[in-house]
Parts: sequence; C-alpha cells; structure tokens
Amino acid sequence: MHDFTVLVLPGAFNSSVAVTLDILGAAQAVAARAGVAPPRWRLCSVQGGPVRLQAGMSLETARLPVRVRDDRSTWVVPGLGLNTPGEIRRCLDGDDAAKAIAGLVRHAKAGGQVAASCSAVFLLNAAGLLQGRRATTSWWYAALLKQMAPGCTVDVDRMVCSDGSVVTAGAAFAQTDLMLHLLRERCGSALTDLVSRMLLIDGRQAQAPFIVPEVLANGNDLVARLAARVESALPDPPAVSALAREFCMSERTLSRHIQKATGRSTQALVQSVRLRRARALLESSRMTVEQVASAVGYQDATALRRLMKKMAGANPSRYRG
Repeated sequence: MHDFTVLVLPGAFNSSVAVTLDILGAAQAVAARAGVAPPRWRLCSVQGGPVRLQAGMSLETARLPVRVRDDRSTWVVPGLGLNTPGEIRRCLDGDDAAKAIAGLVRHAKAGGQVAASCSAVFLLNAAGLLQGRRATTSWWYAALLKQMAPGCTVDVDRMVCSDGSVVTAGAAFAQTDLMLHLLRERCGSALTDLVSRMLLIDGRQAQAPFIVPEVLANGNDLVARLAARVESALPDPPAVSALAREFCMSERTLSRHIQKATGRSTQALVQSVRLRRARALLESSRMTVEQVASAVGYQDATALRRLMKKMAGANPSRYRG
C-alpha cells in the first residue's frame, strides 16, 4: 500500500519533481529516528517508462494503473513547467493530460486525495475537482484560474490551500511547501519537522510577499500605471475613488478592469504595492519598523505588522537583512 502516487507528465518542471522525491527520500531515511513508519510512494506516468522533463532530463516511471482497488494514496502532480496561458491550454488538450485527468477523476470519485502545484493545478480544474473549493496556484496565474474555474475561490495569497480532499500550492518551488503539508498529514509532525531541519527547509505560509503587481497583471498597462501612481504617492496613496477619477472611469469600472487583469480587488492591489515597498525598506535600509510603517502610509508599526501577518504570514522582522 502506497502513501503517495507521484504523477509526472512529460515536460514537468525539473525542480518540482526533484524536490518531491528528495523530501520523500529524506523522510524515508530518517523515519526510524522519528519513531514512525517510513512513507511509501510510487513514481508514475500515463504511459510508463522514461519521461522527459524540462531541459532534457528524464526519469523512469511505472505506468499509472487504470483501476486500482482500495488505493488510499495521495496523488501528487508536480508543476508542469508551463509559462503562458497558451501553453497551459495546449497541454490540457494533449493525450497525456487527458489520460491523467481521467485518472484524477477516478481517484477523486473513489474518495482519494489529490494535490498539485503551479500550473498542474489546472489539471485538477480540468478534472472538475476545484468546483466549490478554495484553491491557489502560481500568483501570476490567478486571473486565468478565476476565468477557467468560475466556481472556485482562488486564494492566490496562500502558499498552500487545503480544501477537503484537494490540496493546491503556488509556484513551482511551492512544491516544497506542498510536500511538507502532505507529509505532516500522512506521517505526523515529528517526521516532518525532522525532514525540515535536515534539509534546511523553512515552511512558508503565503505567496503575498513575492507578488509583483505589474507581473500579476501580465503586461496590463492600466495596472502598471496604477501601481506606479500608488507607489509614487507613498506615504499618502490615493483612495480608490480618487484613482478612479484620475483614470477617468467609475470605481466599478476600475474594479472590473483590475479584477480581470489580476484576479484581485483594487484595494488589494494598493495593499500589494504598499507591502512590496515596506519589504524593500526593511531589507535594504536601517529604518525602524515604525519608520517603515510611516513611509508606506500606516499610522503605527502595529498596523504594518497586522497587514504583513495577514497578507504575508510573517512579521516585519523576518525581512531584516
């Protein structure tokens, strides 16, 4: 009986696959020290045999079973290494993806847990598994996932989202956070904490500190200009109503444009700009937290700490050099 089934598709992101196997391998190696049974896993692909990853790397896999009775393993799909919406759509139209999606559907219908990170989250959506759930993905794909999964609540600020039997994670290196989460669920905190210490992994709760509003917008000129306007006005950023007037549109129209481009509200975009500026000051200056708070428009350090805790899952002190 396996604890994990790692499902690899051709062209998958090298590091996403490697970190999955490295964490499982480390857990197996130190399980006795933690006093628990080691995790068991299988590495599968749709066709079996060698699977070519990005950059020419390849690895041997077993063929994914078409029907397995009493499969209680968690199916994990590492990031697919897809860089554009067009690549995602072409991948979903391919034969390997279609067979992987069918397998995910069968496993979920049988009560199995499924997990994916980065662009692989779109496979779960194609399998109908995100409907009515909360999920995350790479932060720059937030708007695309909202568009393709209207019945899903896309929480792009989170690094890992667990909703029932479906677990999703952010960009490719969030596969690390995903595996620690799944390992903790399956094998307990003692083993997971030991693996974290052995591999020097510090679990992260949020993608928010890494979000660049202009990149999130995928080249949208309005968002780029709005972000620049807000940053240039700090510590006194304009209210959303004032921004709407400056850009010659109603608040509702501005909100609709921002939501479509980024998957976030106008106020959330403003907060992202302030958070990014605060982080830059904390990392590159000797300003106190109180001074940084004032520089980005907060009355006191408590307000900044509260924002960072909510959006980034960390206190300002974490960003000190």
